[in-house]
Amino acid sequence: MGKAEVIADGVYLVGGPGVSHSEDATAFVISFPEELVMIDSGAGQSAGRLVKNIEDSGLDPGKISTIILTHCHIDHIGAAPYFRERFGSRLVVHELDAEAIEDGDPVLTAANWYGTNFPPTPVDKKLKGEHEVLLFDKEELHCLHTPGHTPGSISVYLDRGGKRILFGQDIHGPFLPSFKSNVILWRRSMEKLLALNADILCEGHYGIFSGRERAAAYIRSQLRQVG
Repeated sequence: MGKAEVIADGVYLVGGPGVSHSEDATAFVISFPEELVMIDSGAGQSAGRLVKNIEDSGLDPGKISTIILTHCHIDHIGAAPYFRERFGSRLVVHELDAEAIEDGDPVLTAANWYGTNFPPTPVDKKLKGEHEVLLFDKEELHCLHTPGHTPGSISVYLDRGGKRILFGQDIHGPFLPSFKSNVILWRRSMEKLLALNADILCEGHYGIFSGRERAAAYIRSQLRQVG
């Protein structure tokens, strides 16, 4: 496996194929002065590797106060129970995806795709509505409701060092009835993301897109492909 990567000032890629485990969606850690925030947590098998990658970045995983889960699929939430139990990290998810996590629903969490189970896990904060701002050491982390892939999909962005960093995660879908996907809502969500003019886009499976033109071009390419 590779090592964690610095994406921007205080923003680290700590999980994903080639970094932690092939089944993991990308996972990120944002460093704030007094705490760390994690965006997604991989599929579960690589929890120990995620911890090591965080430590190798010079960070203390014990300072992960919060894990923001961008949606309820296991490749994004699998290690969340581990971090919650070991480090006391609180879990944040949109209310429309929270029930699947709290019930351990094998279909809505896509655990059945991976031939595994996800244990019913409490959600500590349920995001509501279109836009919530979370404060960490007086710095704003924006959570936007961007439904489509799942009903409660969210995107997260941070303005730091003159750059807007967007964690779009599963922009590409897929869109399936079993996920309660909605392509019409997804298209509206993508327009929201384009309007952000992000300088860096972090996608769940297709990498990091640096520069406003590249970030926007990727989103537009997905809009064209879905048709």
